Amino acid sequence: MATGELGDLGGYYFRFLPQKTFQSLSSKEITSRLRQWSMLGRIKAQAFGFDQTFQSYRKDDFVMAFFKDPNVIPNLKLLSDSSGQWIILGTEVKKIEAINVPCTQLSMSFFHRLYDEDIVRDSGHIVKCLDSFCDPFLISDELRRDSAGMCYPSAKNHEQTFSYFIVDPIRRHLHVLYHCYGVGDMS
Repeated sequence: MATGELGDLGGYYFRFLPQKTFQSLSSKEITSRLRQWSMLGRIKAQAFGFDQTFQSYRKDDFVMAFFKDPNVIPNLKLLSDSSGQWIILGTEVKKIEAINVPCTQLSMSFFHRLYDEDIVRDSGHIVKCLDSFCDPFLISDELRRDSAGMCYPSAKNHEQTFSYFIVDPIRRHLHVLYHCYGVGDMS
């Protein structure tokens, strides 16, 4: 491995852990609740291992290295907007936005910036704006106005589409919890 390659990934290398299962998402009670909220078949948890000590102040390097890693690219799943099928990312990630939410976080205060920036009203509704297009996306509210070019967790921004990276720094595991808004499996 060339030295330049190590620098390109910020020093982190990942491995897919397909044998890791998430029983909490497959229990009868949980699948019933996921079906009730139209999330069944649209939510997925995946596990990856990593080789370096995780340091939260380097979270951006960590996440960028994750999206560029050759062991992640063919294994990270997301839902296709057009077909509704599970696919791989299939595009180069050039910019990321990662927000550190420590496990000690007990409030939703990190969402206050949405109110401070006049993106969300006090009622919790997203502030609308005049419709405009940003090839090929319709921009119809203030939240979608930094979203052009988004590819993950979906090209279409929705308040119920998310991806959480849960880092276990001791075991050096990264769990990705992903959900894409849409009509789930009702069967």
